[in-house]
Amino acid sequence: MRPRFISAQQAAELINDGDRIASTGFMMSLFAEEVGAAVEERFLKTGKPRDLTLLFSSGQGDWGKRGLSHFGHDGMVKRTMGAHYGEIPGLVRLVNQNKVEAYNLPQGVVSQLYRAIAGKKPGVLTKVGLMTYVDPRRGGGKLTNITTEDYIKVVQFAGEEWLFYKAFPLDIGLIRGTTADERGNITMEKECMFLEVLQIAQAVRNSGGKVIAQVERAVKAGTLHPQMVKVPGILVDAVVVAKPENNLQTCESIYNPAYSGEIKISIDQIPSISKEVKRIISRRAVMELFPDSVLNLGQGIPEGVAIIAAYEGISEYVTLTVEAGVIGGVPAGDLAFGASTNPEAIIDMASQFDFYDGGGSDITFLGLAQLDAEGNVNVTRFGPTLPGCGGFINISQNSKKVVYCGAFTTRGLEVQGIDGKLTIAKEGKIKKLVEEVDQVTFSGKYARKTNQPVMYITERAVFKLSPDGVVLTEIAPGIDLKRDVLGKMNFKPIVSDKLIPMDSRIFQKGPMGIKDEILSKPRDH
Repeated sequence: MRPRFISAQQAAELINDGDRIASTGFMMSLFAEEVGAAVEERFLKTGKPRDLTLLFSSGQGDWGKRGLSHFGHDGMVKRTMGAHYGEIPGLVRLVNQNKVEAYNLPQGVVSQLYRAIAGKKPGVLTKVGLMTYVDPRRGGGKLTNITTEDYIKVVQFAGEEWLFYKAFPLDIGLIRGTTADERGNITMEKECMFLEVLQIAQAVRNSGGKVIAQVERAVKAGTLHPQMVKVPGILVDAVVVAKPENNLQTCESIYNPAYSGEIKISIDQIPSISKEVKRIISRRAVMELFPDSVLNLGQGIPEGVAIIAAYEGISEYVTLTVEAGVIGGVPAGDLAFGASTNPEAIIDMASQFDFYDGGGSDITFLGLAQLDAEGNVNVTRFGPTLPGCGGFINISQNSKKVVYCGAFTTRGLEVQGIDGKLTIAKEGKIKKLVEEVDQVTFSGKYARKTNQPVMYITERAVFKLSPDGVVLTEIAPGIDLKRDVLGKMNFKPIVSDKLIPMDSRIFQKGPMGIKDEILSKPRDH
C-alpha cells in the first residue's frame, strides 16, 4: 500500500483525542514543524485533538513558539514524557501550572524504549537513573503534583538492582526526513543527524498506529538509492511535503552542507569562543585529553572543548561525539548543538546511547549548574526553570571519566585572564556550589560506588571527587583561596595538602601550545 501525500492540515486530522504521540527532533533538527503548526491550528479552531500523551527524547523547540510548544495549550495535552524541556516553553508553562501529568526521563532510555515498543518487549531494563531523581525512591522523574502513576520500577534481576521503564503502544509517529519517493521511502541526505526516526516509525507501525512523515521534496518511485533510505515506505502512512523554512537543519540554518557531510570546510572557519569564562574553563578541560580517546561533549560550556582542541591542533588525535548520533568532526554549539562540522559518521541516536551506556566514552565533558558536598550535580530543575536531563544521566553515569565544566558563580560573573593570572572583575550573584543540590541529576554516591573518576572544573578552581567527599586540588593564579573560593561556596570542601595553581597558560592570550604534552600521555591515562 502506498502512503498518501497530503497537506499538513490533512495530517493534523489524523490525530484523535487521547492519542499517544511519539515525535522526533533535536531542538528544530528533524522536527516536523509544518505538521506541528497545523495540529495547533486545528486545536485552536476546534478544540481537537485533546488529552494527548507526548513521548519525546530530545528537547524539540527553539525556546519560543515552534517545536512542541505548538502543543502547549490547556486541555490539548494530558501527559508529557520527555527528556529535555528547556527548548519548549509552551510545555514548561503547563508543567509549572500543574496542568499536565509530566515525567522527565533519560534521553537514552526514551530512544531505546522505541525499540522495545517496536519489538513488543516489556520495556527497558537498565541501571540508568539509579540514585538520581529518576529513581522512584527519589521521585521517579515526576514533575507535577497530579502525576501519580509510578511509571518507573525498581527491580531485582540476577542479584542486582535495576530500573525498569515500561513499554506501551503508540498511536501516532511524527517523523521527518529530506526526500520521499512515491512509495514513501524516506532519505535524510540533508540532515545533520538521524535520531530515532526509524525506531519511532517501527514502534508506531507495530502498535497499529499511523506514521506521518514530513519531508522537503518528493521524487518518483525507484529513484532513491536503497542504501540512502533510512525509513522504508512500508512503515509510512502519510507524507507531507513542507516548505523549506519548516524543514530546518538546525535552529540557526536551513542547510549547512558541512553538517550533513556533503562538503568539508577548513577548520579556520569554525567560530572562536567569545565569553572569557567559557574560554578559560574549556582550556583547562582540554588538558584532560589523551591520544585516541573517544569523547562526549554536553551542551553549554563543554561545547568549547571542541573549539579549543581544534585551535590547539589536537582534534585529529581524539574523536569527539555528541548524543544525537554524530561521531567525529568538530561538534557545533549554541543553536546548532547536536550537529558537527565535518563529521566522520552519523548513526541512530539509540545506537549512540548503546555505546555510551556500555562505557564506550573515555571522557565526557558536561555542564555544571549546582554542585554539593556529596559530589552530586544538578542540571535539571531550579524552581520554575526546567531544562530537563536530556542525555546527561545516561552519559554521566556510564562514561569512564566525567569532567564537569561550569562557572563558579552565575548571574553577572565577569572574569579576565591576564598575563597568566585570573582577575574577577565582577562576582556572580548566585552561588553554584551549594550545601545540597535542588535535584540529584548525577549521584556522587553512585560514582563512588562504581569507582568512577570525577572532576569539577571552574574558572578559578578545580575539584575532584574522593571517597571522603569533594577535594579542592587546583586554584587559579591571582585568586585568594579564602575570599574567592571558600568564601563563595556553601559547603567546606577538603583542601588537598598538595593544592597547586592552575596552569598559567590557561589565562594567557594565544594558543597554549599543549599539543606535544597531550600526545605524550599514555592511552590508558
